[in-house]
Amino acid sequence: MFQSFLNFLDVGGPVVWILLLTSVVALTIIVYKLWQFYTVKPESSEVLDEALNLWSNGDFSGAVARLDSNVFCADVLKFAMESVQNESHDSNLVKEELERISLAKLSDLRSMLPSLEVIGTLSPLMGLLGTVLGMISAFQAMEIAGSQVDASSLAGGIWQALLTTALGLGVAIPTLVIFNWMDRIIQRTAALINDSVTRIYTTYHLRRTEN
Repeated sequence: MFQSFLNFLDVGGPVVWILLLTSVVALTIIVYKLWQFYTVKPESSEVLDEALNLWSNGDFSGAVARLDSNVFCADVLKFAMESVQNESHDSNLVKEELERISLAKLSDLRSMLPSLEVIGTLSPLMGLLGTVLGMISAFQAMEIAGSQVDASSLAGGIWQALLTTALGLGVAIPTLVIFNWMDRIIQRTAALINDSVTRIYTTYHLRRTEN
């Protein structure tokens, strides 16, 4: 089996080595990001919903206390809850600080994802490059063989050249699927933070108006 793997590398040429290296990098990033997403649980909303319900019912201190460090966006929402109750704070500065904290949290989630996108985009192109180089070599061999070339030799050269395209697609497809899945989670998390902050401000001011 190991010998077959070495033969595969030898047939594919340097492009196969590059694709294998990129696949290892992609797999490493994916494992790390899955662990990060599992640890921080960016879309976890049970505690968040409880805190927002307390806030909506007028239990402002209870809502702040309910947001513990296990909630991904706890520091963003705590700052929003505390700042909205302090009318001496400049609203523009508060808004800028909320954006800064939110972007910092989301940037941490987005870390390394651009690398996955690059690998997913370039892998098919590298595979195609390997195929083109392989076809060039096959046709050069045909030219040297002249009239002695046979169909089996031609077919062998073509399938060997196509190996890199298959490997490139094999690397790109799962990489891009996982990248888009994680990117979608981040988009939903950003929308959740924005919606929660809006609820905090509107609920507080509506209760102030009613009183």
